[in-house]
Amino acid sequence: MKEKNKSITLFILPALLFYAVFTLAPAFGGIWYSFTNFNGLNPNYEFIGLRNYEMLIKDKNFINSILFTLRFVGIMVILQNIIALILALLIETRTKTKTLFRTLVFMPNMLSMIIGGFMWMFIFTRALPYIANILNSEALNVSWIGDPKYSFIAIIIVSLWGGVGYLMIIYVAALQGVAKNLKEAAMIDGANTFQVFRNITLPAIMPAITIGIFVTLNNSFKVFDVVYSLTGGGPGRSTQVIALNIFEEAYSFNNRFGYASAKSMVLFLIVFVVTLIQLIIMRRKEVN
Repeated sequence: MKEKNKSITLFILPALLFYAVFTLAPAFGGIWYSFTNFNGLNPNYEFIGLRNYEMLIKDKNFINSILFTLRFVGIMVILQNIIALILALLIETRTKTKTLFRTLVFMPNMLSMIIGGFMWMFIFTRALPYIANILNSEALNVSWIGDPKYSFIAIIIVSLWGGVGYLMIIYVAALQGVAKNLKEAAMIDGANTFQVFRNITLPAIMPAITIGIFVTLNNSFKVFDVVYSLTGGGPGRSTQVIALNIFEEAYSFNNRFGYASAKSMVLFLIVFVVTLIQLIIMRRKEVN
């Protein structure tokens, strides 16, 4: 048994070292820098205590980015999981074309969202206005990027397009694990399709729903590439998310790396608390 444990340890050691060097070390370094005035370049910096965190309270742009991100997260958690589950249910009813539809839905997930964002930028700024002029449609002929209301909708659309496929695969795997004899027995007893789904399928796939919400929460709080490629946080700062605010603070404006690290710690705490609450609530709803 000891020899087996040694072999397993040796196999995972390279990945563990890689994770420690490129993830854990920078994370702990960020905690230290959040208490300094480090600008990312000058090796001579000072420890300033909680001054960066005191500045956060008065930073309206950062507060607004948190509020915008929370709004984005709330919508994404609901829509992305519902759409992914519906697609999984529809695809599982197919027989010959099941693999084809899985591939088509999952395909956007294989693209970089930076590339996907620029593709959709062309659609929103060129293709849709052209189609709107042909159809004489006022609903399509709007400023998808220049108007804060529509730019938020554009960000949601692209984020759903890029993220639904991954969750769909999770739900497909969970649906395949639901015992068919239970569903058949329920239908023999007179239960309709909706009752079978609510009382048998849904409780059985609850662990997958927990994972789906967990993944969506983490990805939505850390969203950057979609917003960066579509709107750049604009117009103005109306669509600026937390990650983009931190990026601009560290690299685009005053190179206040220490202040940006403090913002990163706040983002980490928000994600940690929300995820912990979500896991506690969802675990209680899971059944054996």
